[in-house]
Amino acid sequence: MASARVPPSVLSDIPEFHSGDRMTREEFHRIYEQMPEDFKAELIGGIVYVASPLRLGHGTLHFPLGSLLFAYEAHTPGVQSGDNTTLLLGDDSEPQPDAFLRVLPEYGGRSKTTSDDYLEGAPELIAEIAYSSRSIDLHAKRKDYARYGVLEYLVISVKERELRWFDLKGDQELAIPADGVVRVRTFPGLWIHAEGLLAKDHGRMMETLEAGLATGEHREFVERLAKAKGA
Repeated sequence: MASARVPPSVLSDIPEFHSGDRMTREEFHRIYEQMPEDFKAELIGGIVYVASPLRLGHGTLHFPLGSLLFAYEAHTPGVQSGDNTTLLLGDDSEPQPDAFLRVLPEYGGRSKTTSDDYLEGAPELIAEIAYSSRSIDLHAKRKDYARYGVLEYLVISVKERELRWFDLKGDQELAIPADGVVRVRTFPGLWIHAEGLLAKDHGRMMETLEAGLATGEHREFVERLAKAKGA
């Protein structure tokens, strides 16, 4: 979350967040906007989770994941990717996922940008990089994302070196196919080579994505998006 830096002299006047605190999103958002720029916390199911320091294994996967989603965005007019963006999901939920991909509202998407530049509503796809946050990502966050209408969910488990794939609308975990390629259902043509992503193998990642972008399913999706905008 981007916010103005708070002078040290006034930090003592700002309420503190502690993991496990319970509050509404309105209360959480009001306090969070007063926090320093480098502070991160999330509200999941009405419970506050203060982020732990990021380990190297977590941080170095952000760019590979983000590059995949941005490359897909570049070839798919009507979708938008982003990372570490505060989401206003519901009265008790304000997470800040590692990455998301959404259909823009003018193309038929369900989320919207608020007047003060926050993302309100559920993006169609969310991805989390899980290290110290693994338990939260696979349980509390998964439940919250499903409850508020996220359709698909990816969890990159760093320590276990695995990519887990969830159909949240269908309430099921999906098996990675034998060829190791996740073919995201909500965004046709978004093909993710699981091992390539975990290994940060840019060539293999991009080769797999390009194959997905060349499919008829992706072409038809782009056409559907264009028709939705013109409707």
